[in-house]
Amino acid sequence: MAVTIEDLYRSYGVLADAKDNLSQHKDAYQVILDGVKSGPKEKRLAAQFIPKFFSSFPELADAAINAQLDLCEDEDVSIRRQAIKELPRFAAGDNILRVADILTQLLQTDDTAEFNQVNAALVSIFKMDAKGTLGGLFSQILQGEDIVRERAIKFLSNKVKTLPEDVMTKEVEDYIFAETKKVLEDVTGEEFVLLMRVVSGLRVLQTVNGRQQLVELVVEQAFLEQALNPADPDTVDRLLQCTRQALPLFSKNVHSTRFVTYFCDHVLPNLSALTSPVAELDIQLEVLKLLAEMSPFCGDMEKLEANLNMLFTKLLEFMPLPPDEVENGENSASEEPKLQFSYVECLLFAFHQLGKKLPDFLLDKVDAERLKDFKIRLQYFARGLQVYIRQLRVALQGKTGDALKTEENKIKVVALKITNNINVLIKDLFHNPPSYKSTVTLSWKPVQKTEAVAPKRPSSEEMGGSTKKPVSPQPRRDARQIYNPPSGKYSATIGNFNYEQRGGYRGGRGRGFGARGARGRGRIY
Repeated sequence: MAVTIEDLYRSYGVLADAKDNLSQHKDAYQVILDGVKSGPKEKRLAAQFIPKFFSSFPELADAAINAQLDLCEDEDVSIRRQAIKELPRFAAGDNILRVADILTQLLQTDDTAEFNQVNAALVSIFKMDAKGTLGGLFSQILQGEDIVRERAIKFLSNKVKTLPEDVMTKEVEDYIFAETKKVLEDVTGEEFVLLMRVVSGLRVLQTVNGRQQLVELVVEQAFLEQALNPADPDTVDRLLQCTRQALPLFSKNVHSTRFVTYFCDHVLPNLSALTSPVAELDIQLEVLKLLAEMSPFCGDMEKLEANLNMLFTKLLEFMPLPPDEVENGENSASEEPKLQFSYVECLLFAFHQLGKKLPDFLLDKVDAERLKDFKIRLQYFARGLQVYIRQLRVALQGKTGDALKTEENKIKVVALKITNNINVLIKDLFHNPPSYKSTVTLSWKPVQKTEAVAPKRPSSEEMGGSTKKPVSPQPRRDARQIYNPPSGKYSATIGNFNYEQRGGYRGGRGRGFGARGARGRGRIY
């Protein structure tokens, strides 16, 4: 015979009045448990009554939890929400792990309100017993269905950073780090980014030693001991993801040496062959940006001269000879070589940073003919640079506030940063001997409080003894033509300044960081 509303209220009254003698009324509690087999109204009442007296009947604990779980899977969403809302009341003592495991599995719901209810319940039990809750979460991350794993990782990524210090104790943070290392043995690219966000925010890892441990985690994922296959987009994607995660960890005490060395050994030689994991991503510019950002934090290098030589060689590729210097007349006056400012800024900056470690490289390690060729290219590039800088200053003159926020003017502002940066670095290299003392902020990095005034054009002495007059923005018809883009139109390489794919792994699961097979497990309450 089905339990009625009246039966439930009668049993509730018996238990409520029993006070210290609750354990003597086991039959009344059993009636409430049986209420989960009745109609919708009885189920809603049972969802509230079962947890209220749960702690008084330890011998019925399993039956009570199972009854509540039946309600958590009811066809009526309102009953499910009510049952989920009450689940934290079962999370006492040894039950915390089981309740956390159950709630984690319930994250797979597609109902938004229900999903939010599960999140709230997880946060609630997290504050009761953080380590126990984490045990349930990590159990499902390691063994649960893919959808549960995915949402459990996102829960950790979003919620852990919001919890107070009295919840996130050192013991709890150590546990998160230890369990995360287990999960990282088999992850996708997106999971890797989310898990690194979790551990990099832990207070216990904010020391130099802690950040070094995080770098070691990333190094393991990056496979820096293996040669790069530039034709495999997944391999390239892995390297990009890992480098992006490592970048914020580098400092004067936590070095980027292994990454910079890998880029010089394996990435730069294959730069033109790299296959982009994302169609609209300029993969060459992206890896050069990463190399430039890492270079200031590079420590002692075993192959410093070889790495500088690779940077030097690659720099020459992006710095063309003047048209009348090109052999066999490959370029005519009407077909000027393009000056790829964005690429050159990255390479020149990285060369400048590593050059500080071997300041005599250009004088002692580069033969005279090659050095002469380099200076000719630098001189030509610097002259073309002056044209750009003048045009950009004229275009931006008098513009403030909203006028600078248009897309066109944003591009021009960054283009001016790029060209000014290159100008400063070229001027350093034209010193005799070459200097590595100037400091610039990369064009895509946040604006510093004090913006350096744009440097003057290198003098004729610094430009290799040339006695030619400075080139004006609109040279005379009979003057030698220097690459001069139409006013208001800028090359695509400059326009790429605002594309930064930070942690943006794209694609389905199983791609990028190890093809994790789909799991066929159901709920394992």
